[in-house]
Amino acid sequence: MVRRASLVVAGVLALALVTGGPAHADPRWVRHISRIVAGHPMSVVAGDGGSVWYRHRASVARPPASNEKLLLSMALLDRFGGTHTFALRALGSAIGAGGTVDGNLYLKGQGDPEVGDPRLDLLASRLWSAGVRHVTGHVVGVTGPFHHDWFAPGWKSYFPADYVALPTALTYRGNVAPSGKHIHDPERRAAVALSHALRHVGVTIGGDATAGRAAAGLSRLGSVASKPLRAILERMDHRSINFSAEVLGKALADAGGEAGTIANGAAAICAYEAARHVSATCHDGSGLSYANRQTTIGIVHLLWNAERQPWLGALRMALPAAGQGTLRHRLRGIRIRAKTGTLDHVSALSGWVWNGPTQGWITFSMLTSGMEEYAAKGLEDRVVQVLANRAKPRP
Repeated sequence: MVRRASLVVAGVLALALVTGGPAHADPRWVRHISRIVAGHPMSVVAGDGGSVWYRHRASVARPPASNEKLLLSMALLDRFGGTHTFALRALGSAIGAGGTVDGNLYLKGQGDPEVGDPRLDLLASRLWSAGVRHVTGHVVGVTGPFHHDWFAPGWKSYFPADYVALPTALTYRGNVAPSGKHIHDPERRAAVALSHALRHVGVTIGGDATAGRAAAGLSRLGSVASKPLRAILERMDHRSINFSAEVLGKALADAGGEAGTIANGAAAICAYEAARHVSATCHDGSGLSYANRQTTIGIVHLLWNAERQPWLGALRMALPAAGQGTLRHRLRGIRIRAKTGTLDHVSALSGWVWNGPTQGWITFSMLTSGMEEYAAKGLEDRVVQVLANRAKPRP
């Protein structure tokens, strides 16, 4: 189902017209960028403080690839703030005589994409400290509240097998088996791991671990928190982790009162954009969908909006610098914070680059579709170098 934001960036587009005029009147650096992008299916916008310094095909809607994660990051920070954590809870009947939990112990996640053995070991230790000594039933990994949907319009058929694991509310080891295969039962595997951890600290359990829905009327017996959202986003954006993006997209939908699905997470991103007068088409949170559409003028407008938010620092730190993450082999010596994006014949780069002439940050976005992505990245790097070393605002 296509999700479209309802508003447009009319005001920003009008502002962007400042870069019009006769070619001979353009500064030399503008002409240099125009020569770089000439004849290529590429859109570019750059500027600062709400003023566009350069635009080329700024309103052409293109697939953003993993630049969708940048937009998801903004929507998440706006909803939760950078210090937000996701709880991993153990639920059951009240602890009875002799430390007994009568019935099952339920393990419930909230959308932390990074649950692993250390987190479960800590939860087991806290349950022991809370007085739990016996569980008469099973440890049950809760299969909600997110849906188990695992596909989006615009995905290639092999993406779930190769590029994104099943996004669930309760995750375990990135929902990947030791063999590297994406798994269908992360909740059961998390329950097995917690059972082992509980037995290790001395808790007896009546049955084998399993997965299923949580019973009603449960008490919280223990919990552990995820890393702060800003740290989760830094790992997601530096490495462009599709799994984290789809889990967090579902968390974003769930926090807004919608079912935790990939489609609803995508709709929440587009709703965030629409509230800031940006029109887009969103089908997922990872950017794997070839049917997503964004514009460079829209992305820059959203980055300008981010500059007025208390979470700006968290967003910038979430994006890789030159030599880091997906920029590890690019733009050495350039001070930059930007999100990359790559699909077959699609490339993207958006964020901030430090401008030498003004000693300030320039906001920029580049989207390319219809050319070989590695060639496109070469063009992106050349444009960034001009923006960093030669660009100046118009008088």
